[in-house]
Amino acid sequence: MRTESELLVLLLVILLAGVESEAKESVVVVSGSSTVMPLAELAAEEFNINQDYYAVNVKSGGSGVGVVDVAEGRSDIAMTSRDIKLEERQRFETPKTRFIEKTVGYDAICLVVSDEVYNSGITSLTKDEVRRIYSGSIANWKDLGGPDKEIFAIGRRPGSGTRDTFNEIIMGSVEAETPGVSYDCGESSEVKFSTRKSDNAIGYMGYSFVMGGDAKVISLDEVAPTIENIKSGAYPLARKLYFVTLGEPTTGAREFIDYVLSPAGQQIAKENGFIPA
Repeated sequence: MRTESELLVLLLVILLAGVESEAKESVVVVSGSSTVMPLAELAAEEFNINQDYYAVNVKSGGSGVGVVDVAEGRSDIAMTSRDIKLEERQRFETPKTRFIEKTVGYDAICLVVSDEVYNSGITSLTKDEVRRIYSGSIANWKDLGGPDKEIFAIGRRPGSGTRDTFNEIIMGSVEAETPGVSYDCGESSEVKFSTRKSDNAIGYMGYSFVMGGDAKVISLDEVAPTIENIKSGAYPLARKLYFVTLGEPTTGAREFIDYVLSPAGQQIAKENGFIPA
């Protein structure tokens, strides 16, 4: 027979184990696109305050990282700024378990240049001109009517959904080489910082990162990245932003997705430079 004190200790161990198990179940991990991340973080802050059961933890890493994370069980939700690739579907999907994509907003890849370049009159480029910059066949701004300065072209690192979309639309293929790139950034915020600190740079970043008005955004094919042009598809580099799960989401993941898509969640998106779904 166990003594009363032993029974109390055993009960305490069982209770603590239950609490630990519940705590683990309550964490919802979201990972992936740095473009989607600010929206997810802002929504998570409100979501975590407004209820007690689920704690949403958001981290970046790129769209490709998010897809692998969710497929391999490290995340509950992947953030992506592009569609799921065929090779990702072939690698991770089964006849009974497929990726589910939920559009949580619209975005555009905005082309930005350094102040000196913009002020010299480079306020719009064609897709062909951008392609030639990133392919390396145009290497000086004077060839486009700008200053006599070498072009410092900023790209994005492999795994970025922004890079994939840019390459597909501008370069003609997701796998396209961009020998004109001088430096690859990991985040849109880094692109913004680099173009502002330079006098000869061009780069590309998500729409929400230019909403502060402190970046020199240029038009593409004479079309500006306005909300109307992005949602209508008139702007060539418009895209959708997704939350992705492999198979049906967990209860916590579904609650957070529903919150982001609710009027409250979409208002957060709108107030912080994202275009509501």
